[in-house]
Amino acid sequence: MADFENILQQLKKQSNREQIRKDRKAVALDFDKTKDPAPKIIASGKGVIAENIIEIAKQHNIPIHEDKNLVEILSKLELDSFIPLEAYVTVAQILAFIYKNNAERR
Repeated sequence: MADFENILQQLKKQSNREQIRKDRKAVALDFDKTKDPAPKIIASGKGVIAENIIEIAKQHNIPIHEDKNLVEILSKLELDSFIPLEAYVTVAQILAFIYKNNAERR
């Protein structure tokens, strides 16, 4: 009976992880300060697509920042659109952090 309960608990954990993956969202930004007025959306997705965006970022050592509120705003935008004014402060703080980390690595 203990084995059955273990299997049941494992299945529940797996189901929870799969639900989290299904609900996960990711947005990738690009910003070329020499030609763009603001950062723009270059990739966006939910579930498996979000997982792929995150995996590609990791493979290329691209910094990842998790912010559920920000991803909710940005995931509603079209690809190649610039971030909205209400997201500027948050994105600017993230970019400043990334630039600082990149400078420290060198």
